[in-house]
Amino acid sequence: MKPAQSYRIAVADVNGQARGKRLPAGKLDELALGSARMPLSALNVDVSGADIEDSPLLWESGDADGTLLPTGRGPIPMPWLDSQSELIPMWMWKAGLPFHGDPRHALARVLDRYTQRGWTVIAATELEFYLLEAAYLTEMSPASAPGRAVTHIGEAILSLDELDAFDNFFTALYDGAEAMGIPAQSATSESGIGQFEINLDHRPAMRAADDAWLFKLLVRGLARRYGMAATFLAKPFSDSAGNGLHMHFSVLDDDGRNIFDDKGPMGTDMLRHAVAGCLRAMRPSTLVFAPHGPSYARFEESSHAPINAVWGYENRTAAIRIPGGSSKARRIEHRVAGGCVNPYLHFAAVLGAALNGIEDRLEPPAPIAGNAYEVDAPEMHRDWAAAIDDFETSEEMARIFHPELIRNYVLTKRQEIARFGTVDVPKRHALYLESV
Repeated sequence: MKPAQSYRIAVADVNGQARGKRLPAGKLDELALGSARMPLSALNVDVSGADIEDSPLLWESGDADGTLLPTGRGPIPMPWLDSQSELIPMWMWKAGLPFHGDPRHALARVLDRYTQRGWTVIAATELEFYLLEAAYLTEMSPASAPGRAVTHIGEAILSLDELDAFDNFFTALYDGAEAMGIPAQSATSESGIGQFEINLDHRPAMRAADDAWLFKLLVRGLARRYGMAATFLAKPFSDSAGNGLHMHFSVLDDDGRNIFDDKGPMGTDMLRHAVAGCLRAMRPSTLVFAPHGPSYARFEESSHAPINAVWGYENRTAAIRIPGGSSKARRIEHRVAGGCVNPYLHFAAVLGAALNGIEDRLEPPAPIAGNAYEVDAPEMHRDWAAAIDDFETSEEMARIFHPELIRNYVLTKRQEIARFGTVDVPKRHALYLESV
């Protein structure tokens, strides 16, 4: 491979957007010395990239810098660019300590609690997205497959023909994922017209969150290269299925044994405690799982998007599903989040809630059978403003997230609701479709 002509250093902001700098190849060595700097406020901008007007990171601090340090992954290629470029994922530090407004540090904080118990979290994700015509800003429609006389005449659930119609794109996507060290597994055509899903394999949780963040960059970048657009927005079409991001996780003890495995189909007490913790935290976590105004349209009945805090075995209508299969792989599937989540905050919310449940030895209600939409149980917030308020004041969220992260995230979301909460559909598409 030819040497890189340039590098990008990038960190995830509270919305999961990549913020950073471009560096010429000759400047790469400076990173090892910790000389890459960026304003702390850059991680606390709204979805359009604007400063948060009342953020204490801005005027009160003189818009002070933090230090960007490599996460230990990279440089990795950027297959969506024509030039030979490489990306170095970073995270933010302040005076030699973690900057608590960095979403990646929020996840590290939760994972440290597992480490203190001698436990390792193993996680995987399923990511759904739509491929759109490049001219989506003037006409919202699914992307046309090259050479097809008729495209998208109806839903195409698990259609190989639909996948093969975009063979060049998916071949490049798998090649790009391999080059970037992302363990992409099966791809499927989903129920939305022009909607697809790709599963990423199980990894240690921080690595899995990194994979999800990088994969979203890859999908959006390659779609542009192939004359399309890609979106992970939770509900891009009002009359079609929403995009979800399902998370699977298990926990290994210091001997490598799965603490959820009881050698049978039901799982251990630890599994039930973790499920109960996830259920208790589900409603106040809504803002993490549905971070944007358009996200709330996904929460509708009979839509394959969970709306209430219930769990079940092999039940895809439930918010928490316990998949079948070998007991050694017993795990929890959390199905609530929209595709537009910040993976780091998503993982932190789910894993923090599970550990709270284990620590409190919570017991969940009985697992459901049948249609979860017919069960009377606490529901996700359907209103963006109410979700912000609950996240800010919830004792459960305070056990998971640092106060600085809660403050910054709430300030960001309140500015977004003021600026974008009532924008019309075309402007909403322009703002959100390719940015989250």
